[in-house]
Amino acid sequence: MESANGKKVLISGASIAGLSTACLLTKLGYTVTVVEQANEPRTAGAAVDIRGLAVDISKRMGIFDQLDANRLRVERIEFKEADDSTAGSIALTNDNVDSQDDDIEIERDIFINSLFDRLLTTVTFLFNNTITTLAETNDGVYVTLKDGTQQTFDLVIGCDGLHSIVRHNWFGHEADYAYFMEAYFSITTVSKLLINEKTMQLFNVPDKAITLNAYNKKTDIIFSFFSQKEIPYNYRDIDQQRAIILNQFAGQGWRTNELLTEVQQSDKFYFDKFCQIKMPSWTKGRVALVGDAGYCASPAAGMGASLSVIGAAALADALEKHSGNLELAFQEYNQTLRPFIDEVQATAELNVKENFIPRTEEAIHRRNTQTTAF
Repeated sequence: MESANGKKVLISGASIAGLSTACLLTKLGYTVTVVEQANEPRTAGAAVDIRGLAVDISKRMGIFDQLDANRLRVERIEFKEADDSTAGSIALTNDNVDSQDDDIEIERDIFINSLFDRLLTTVTFLFNNTITTLAETNDGVYVTLKDGTQQTFDLVIGCDGLHSIVRHNWFGHEADYAYFMEAYFSITTVSKLLINEKTMQLFNVPDKAITLNAYNKKTDIIFSFFSQKEIPYNYRDIDQQRAIILNQFAGQGWRTNELLTEVQQSDKFYFDKFCQIKMPSWTKGRVALVGDAGYCASPAAGMGASLSVIGAAALADALEKHSGNLELAFQEYNQTLRPFIDEVQATAELNVKENFIPRTEEAIHRRNTQTTAF
């Protein structure tokens, strides 16, 4: 079935970037198909922040009320010593948090499901499938999927994350665009409170960090560490990734042994390097990238979800402004969004070094005794 403007779009990835792009393009009248390698939308991962312009875009997508009703509220940040004493803390009053309508922390699955439920009747979803080849023709992009399906689309959008298949197939190897930030992290979510709810705790030794974030009877356990050189590993081998964390943090103080046991037992575990994607252009021909696939800023930015939403809107707005003229729309998408992306990526680099993984005892003390949140 063709849309009102006769344009068919294939989106790779059913996470925040993919669903946001699907929602906004559907509103413009495009016929959207989303292909996803997993058997359902990507809901795994820590809570996410929807900030600034992304909040306004959530209203355009019709999900703001659900996000607002389920927002998380961190009331206290504590910097911990090895004996579990508190070196410093930051109190976030309810009045301050409630008034920040431009900053919503939300569980990832609530955001994803809010969008997914709205799209079920208007978007075609192809799960357990992925793009294998792309070939541009005079009429569009000829796509072959893993199940052998072949179809031509007017536009293909890669919203498939840091290790994007679309970027690899169309723009080149990940190594050509990946900027390693000399650090790694893991996120483990457990369905119990390990600290007081609405609290975040941070513990550091030089070059290593542990963060706990407690909300809705859950706790995110985040391990981070400095590494000057990249560590070879298979990003699909979870056991190998767990072993890296266990080896890096074995013998450390505070609650490390207890938390490493949780990492070993939980099935909600994610590991990757702190990495940014830096590309001269996020578009080529009839193919575009949105979110981490094109401009990952790393978790150190605290803006991954917001960049996905803002990027989706920037692309949709450019397509609408130029009546679907891809050359002009893509030019505007690249030019208007880039200054913002550059700023966020620069902030993330600073956060890794100064706030997340301080490299000396002096730097840790300075961070722990600050009086304002970073």
